[in-house]
Amino acid sequence: MNLFSIQQEEVGGGLVFWHPKGALMRNMIENFWKDLHLQRGYDLLYTPHVGKADLWKTSGHADFYAENMYKPIQVEDEMYQLKPMNCPFHVAIYKDGYFSYKDLPIRWAEMGTVYRYERSGTMHGLFRVRGFTQDDAHIFCLPHQIADEILGVLDLTEEILGQFGFTDFEVNLSTRPEKSVGDDAIWEKAEGALIESLNRKGWAYAVDDGGGAFYGPKIDIKITDAIGRKWQCSTVQLDFNLPERFDLQYVDAQNVKQRPIMIHRAIFGSLERFFGILTENYAGAFPLWMAPTQVRLLPVTDTVTPYVEEVQRKMREAGIRVDITTNERLAKLVRNAEKQKVPVMCVVGEQEAADGTLTVRTYADGDQGAFAMQDVIDRIVVANKGKKEKF
Repeated sequence: MNLFSIQQEEVGGGLVFWHPKGALMRNMIENFWKDLHLQRGYDLLYTPHVGKADLWKTSGHADFYAENMYKPIQVEDEMYQLKPMNCPFHVAIYKDGYFSYKDLPIRWAEMGTVYRYERSGTMHGLFRVRGFTQDDAHIFCLPHQIADEILGVLDLTEEILGQFGFTDFEVNLSTRPEKSVGDDAIWEKAEGALIESLNRKGWAYAVDDGGGAFYGPKIDIKITDAIGRKWQCSTVQLDFNLPERFDLQYVDAQNVKQRPIMIHRAIFGSLERFFGILTENYAGAFPLWMAPTQVRLLPVTDTVTPYVEEVQRKMREAGIRVDITTNERLAKLVRNAEKQKVPVMCVVGEQEAADGTLTVRTYADGDQGAFAMQDVIDRIVVANKGKKEKF
């Protein structure tokens, strides 16, 4: 379908090239994600791809995650590191400000590209790569805000994944491991807040006793695709470690400095991996609103070219992704469009040109009959606005 490539010989393994159609789809996914986050009270960030190596020593990644990081590179007299995570950069932005308890919670989100060293034998298409984009977000909040913030994340996760057809979730709660940081009271409060959020959401969940990270408990969410495979995408992680390591502070009502609670969360996880899951889930037959080419115009004869070009112009003005194919028999034009899984095909002959109509055939449901040109445009515009799957 010419959506992406991985050019191992020319460039290197595990690095994804988004081709025009794939890039278009990625842009739509990102815009949907960003718009929804802005509606939910998040602010958007952009952070660099590299930072001083000392940053990763402070964060602990240099000690706990070194085998998945690329070696530092020297720039003049200092060592820099490709980022394997976005969180220390979000922390750096927090440290650049001054916050009171009235400012919290703060919700920051970023489509941030990270780089991790994956061994050549472990890489697998879009599912395991060396450079990928995380739909990362970090929430800085007060202890009593944890449950509400986690519930908000679960609601947002359900809305975003549901829009892409994923509604069957497997949920796991991972609790305090044997080796951990933070005092008992904080852990008890955090685990209680996660349980409260899950109960308020009404989701069944399994407990992975001791399966949390050393710096906080977490919730993991797996989705089920069209053929029953489960995929780990979404995660919500409480963190007591980075606020301590980076000396994060806010001022409470008594003007005393306190540590904020930090929540890490991702919904897609890796945008590349999620796109791979989407492609396989739909077997390439993407929903109408998301398809890279929504409409293909199929002229039967050259005499209808002016009308077909007018249809294309009007569709593009309405925000519809449309192309024209010619120079083949009609049966082959239709067959090629179906092989490429174009959702809507519009056959145009002399009768359609004379009547101002389009004869519609859809990939999902076959022949639909003749429609006025404007009716076709209006139906697809409505489908786009409502994120509909079909014509």
